[in-house]
Amino acid sequence: MRAARLIKMVLLLQSRPSMTAAELARELEVSERTVTRDAQALSEAGVPVYADRGRIGGYRLVGGYRTRLTGLARSEAEALFLSGVPGALREMGLEDAASAARLKVSAALLPSLRDASRTAAQRFHLDAPNWFRDPTTPALLPAVADAVWDDRRITARYRRGEREVARELEPYGLVLKAGVWYLCARVAGRGSFRVYRIDRFTAVEAGEERFEREEEFDLPAFWEERAEQFARSILRAEVVVRLSPEGVRRLPHAVGALSAGEALAGAGEPDDGGWLTLTLPVESEEVAHAQLTGLGPEVEVLAPEALRERFAAEAARLARLYRPRQSPRTPGAAPGPRADA
Repeated sequence: MRAARLIKMVLLLQSRPSMTAAELARELEVSERTVTRDAQALSEAGVPVYADRGRIGGYRLVGGYRTRLTGLARSEAEALFLSGVPGALREMGLEDAASAARLKVSAALLPSLRDASRTAAQRFHLDAPNWFRDPTTPALLPAVADAVWDDRRITARYRRGEREVARELEPYGLVLKAGVWYLCARVAGRGSFRVYRIDRFTAVEAGEERFEREEEFDLPAFWEERAEQFARSILRAEVVVRLSPEGVRRLPHAVGALSAGEALAGAGEPDDGGWLTLTLPVESEEVAHAQLTGLGPEVEVLAPEALRERFAAEAARLARLYRPRQSPRTPGAAPGPRADA
C-alpha cells in the first residue's frame, strides 16, 4: 500500500513543477505529516525530492529526474479508455485504477502537454442519467464488473416478476443506459445471449472457473440490435390520428423516434389543410393517451373509438374550465335586477 503511494507521489511531482504538502496530502488522501515522512523515505531511497521552505514552498524533483515507473498495468489501461465517464468508473470500483493510469500518462508526456487531461475535462463531460431521476448504483455492480473484466462465470439470483431465479452466467459486458446498468451475458451451457438489469440481482457469486470469450462478440452491435428489438416488441397496439404540420414536427418528441418514423413512412399525402392521417404503433391505448395529450390541438384521434371518446370528454372538461370569465362588477354601480324578479 505504501509502495503504491510512494510511486504515485513521484508521478505527481514529475507531472508538475512543484506541489505543496497540502496538495499532495489531498491527492494521496493522507495527512501532511505522512507526506513529510514519504518525501523523506523517497530521498533516502535516492529519489531527489527537494523541499522548498516558506509560505509558498513545496516539494519538487531536482535535476529533471524522471522515473521509469510509467508502465500501465492491464487494469489501469482498461480503465483509461473509460476515463470519459467518471461516474461509471466510480460505480464499477475502477476510479483508483483510472487515476493511476492518468498519472502515468501525464508523467510520460512532454511538459507542454501535461495539462491535456485538464483542458479536455473542461471541454467535455458525459452525464449519462436521464433528467428528473435520482440515479442509484446497484450494490452488486462492482462484483459483476470484476467478473466481466476477469471473464469469470457467476452464479446470480435475480427477480423475475414475483419470484427469484438462479442462473449460472458468462458475463460478457456492461451497458449503462439512461442511468440504468445492464449485463449482457450468456447462460452457461446455452448459446443465446440475454440482457439483465443489474438492479434486479439479489445475489452474485463469482466462481474460480473462467469462460472462453467468443472473439466475434461485438458488445455495441449486440446492444443496438437488442435495444431496437425491445423498442419494437413493446409496440403492441395501433391508433389512427390526424396531425397538423406542427403536430408532425413534434411527433417524434411525443412518442419516440421509432414509432414516429414507422408511422410517417407509411402515411399518405396531407389533405388540403396540410393535416396528415397516419397509423401510429404504440405500447397501449393508455400510453398513447399520455403521449398524445402533449400535442394538444395539433392532433385528432380517429381510432380506436374508445380513445377518441376519452379525448373528446377531456376536451369538453377543458372547455368548461376555460370558458370566458364574467367581467367583474364596476365599483359603485347599481346592482342589476334579480334573476327571480
